[in-house]
Amino acid sequence: MQHIEIPRARAAGRRRMRRTVIAFVLAAAGALALVASGVGEDADRARTSASLPPAQSGAVPISVRITLRHPGRRVPPRFLGLSFEASSLPQIATYGASGNFVRLLRSLGPGLLRFGGVSADTRIAWTDAATPRPAWTSSVLEAGDLRRLGVLAARSGWRVLLTVGLAHYEPLAAAREVREAKRALGSSLAGVEIGNEPDAFARHGLRPLPWNPAVYDAEVRAYRTAIRRLSHGIRFASPGVSGSHSFLKWGPASVRGQRPALLTGHHYPLGCHQSPPPSIADLLSEQTRHLEAISLVRYLSVSRRSRIPFRMDEANSVSCGGRAGVSDTFASALWASDYISQAMAAGATGINLQGNPANCLGYTPVCGSSPAYLQAGVLTARPVWYALLLTKGLIGDRPVRTSVSSTQPANVAVRALRTPNGGLHIVIVDEDPPGSRPVSLSLHVGRRFRAGSVLELSAPSPQASAGVTLGGRAVARDGSWQALRPLPRAAVRAGVMGLTMAPSSAVLLTVSRTHSRRRG
Repeated sequence: MQHIEIPRARAAGRRRMRRTVIAFVLAAAGALALVASGVGEDADRARTSASLPPAQSGAVPISVRITLRHPGRRVPPRFLGLSFEASSLPQIATYGASGNFVRLLRSLGPGLLRFGGVSADTRIAWTDAATPRPAWTSSVLEAGDLRRLGVLAARSGWRVLLTVGLAHYEPLAAAREVREAKRALGSSLAGVEIGNEPDAFARHGLRPLPWNPAVYDAEVRAYRTAIRRLSHGIRFASPGVSGSHSFLKWGPASVRGQRPALLTGHHYPLGCHQSPPPSIADLLSEQTRHLEAISLVRYLSVSRRSRIPFRMDEANSVSCGGRAGVSDTFASALWASDYISQAMAAGATGINLQGNPANCLGYTPVCGSSPAYLQAGVLTARPVWYALLLTKGLIGDRPVRTSVSSTQPANVAVRALRTPNGGLHIVIVDEDPPGSRPVSLSLHVGRRFRAGSVLELSAPSPQASAGVTLGGRAVARDGSWQALRPLPRAAVRAGVMGLTMAPSSAVLLTVSRTHSRRRG
């Protein structure tokens, strides 16, 4: 969380700026994503619905071609996930018995809850009859907390990735904690991570120099030996580093020394300490998206060489808890919709969006809007939650190659995935600011497809922290969500689907395959 993964992006969205369309290829995933940066010419136009007909007067024309051959890896069932500080576990575990968190989780389908963050190493410690509370900790984790977490996992259908502390070297205490977690969670315990962002330990004064992957590996092996003496069948994840630059060094070392079941790392496109401060323009810029593609290539290159799946088990908009006015706005939902689908196309096995249920002003998918609601587990869906709802429809799909071209600037990302029944899902995110020209897309899907439905993600503005809807509806108070029916339709004529989109919006198109008539 402390790490600044990507330096400040150049501000996108300056008026009347023209740039050449940039194409980048995620070759290993077989997915091409092309984005064009820039803001359309000034126009005082009302917000345009995604259901409007194509070729609207004044719209920027964009051509999209989709290649169905050689699809990428299937998006696994538990791709979507949430990540919380380990110090939040005792509170969140109580939500299995009260509140709306179970309903919220169920609305996404099966997923993965990760508990980690800096607090796993610095602010919470395991305690039981044989393990006294250490002097350094501000809170403790006990067997009762894990039993309550087991209830939450069972009721929601989600599994748990648990981080045990490494900064205070206590392998026996960690082994006792994992033993109780296994008892309480059973098959819902997906795995154990040892330490959070170990690459930053020396930088934060948690380890003396020299501190490197070899020393880390020796400590982790001691932990794993202690854990295996008390528990069988535990799957381990590592190294959980702060960014892809570190992963190029720490990831291969973990593969050689530990051979984990899962490779993990973190990503924050903007840094809390950068100057000038992070902004919405930074978050939604073409430069940020380009650097994120490079970061994913780094992560996935190690994964493919080692044949060990990679999960981005901690990610969100701005490091250090987020930034009000950026992380809590609709802009974060646009960013997350694009980044999640980008990670799917790259071949990651999952992503966990970091959150803090006690801080509605930072990065968090859900939070309690008052101390009383937080205590009772009555949580509010924040803008970035809607990105999870939009992308849940992509679970089970396989990404296919998508190329985008335009003769005029438009900050639009398009990604396509093949559905199990032969249809198509297309995620389109227009990250231009309000006042920009709408975009008119010609989607060359092929004659085998017929009309598709349009699920639109929208809000009053990128700066809005409320008023977000998906499919015309907000998440209900009980945590459920259902789009308005029927959804708008977009026709396919001669193999081309036409769609006009507003700036600062996103859509998920579901395109059905034409069924051939049998001759009899």
